[in-house]
Amino acid sequence: MQTTITTLTHALKEWDTAITALEKGKTILLLRKGGIKEEKGKFSVKYEQVLLYPTYEHQKPELLKPQYAANVTPVNPGWHPETIKISSWAQITDILTVTEEETVTRLLPYHIWNEKLVSDRLNWKPKQPLHLLLLRVYLLPEPLSIFYDATYGGCQSWIDLLEPISLDLSTAVLTDKEYQEKVKEIYSLG
Repeated sequence: MQTTITTLTHALKEWDTAITALEKGKTILLLRKGGIKEEKGKFSVKYEQVLLYPTYEHQKPELLKPQYAANVTPVNPGWHPETIKISSWAQITDILTVTEEETVTRLLPYHIWNEKLVSDRLNWKPKQPLHLLLLRVYLLPEPLSIFYDATYGGCQSWIDLLEPISLDLSTAVLTDKEYQEKVKEIYSLG
């Protein structure tokens, strides 16, 4: 029996461009290998339900498909906004691990990154698999602005916000049927 959560503080940091694509239903798939500050240098999923926390520093247009690259404004290293807009949360429904570039190449239509990023991610720490996260995304009724805190910084996938955010009146980006169809398509190629 699944417990219904009403607030969250756990957040997954991800490129702003990727979060926008998730929120528009353009993708349900994230590729992760982990940040420098990950436990033992390896990626692992800490939480099933997470707020989506947009990051800007490492977004690189040359690693995105053209339709997504145009939405990136490069920022200086170490830059972060004074306030962060939190507008969605996700249920991580599936976690797949991949070590073969051919598998991720077959999945290119299902994510926002180009072949270069896929190759770079697989070749970085090549003994570690690439994690494919499938996310069922929900929009908050209104985006919320939170103040940046130094504990949110750095190369880490998971953070805990200082204040909980209510999930009341959130709406799914995709219907159950739409989401399950995308999951099934990804599994058929992975």
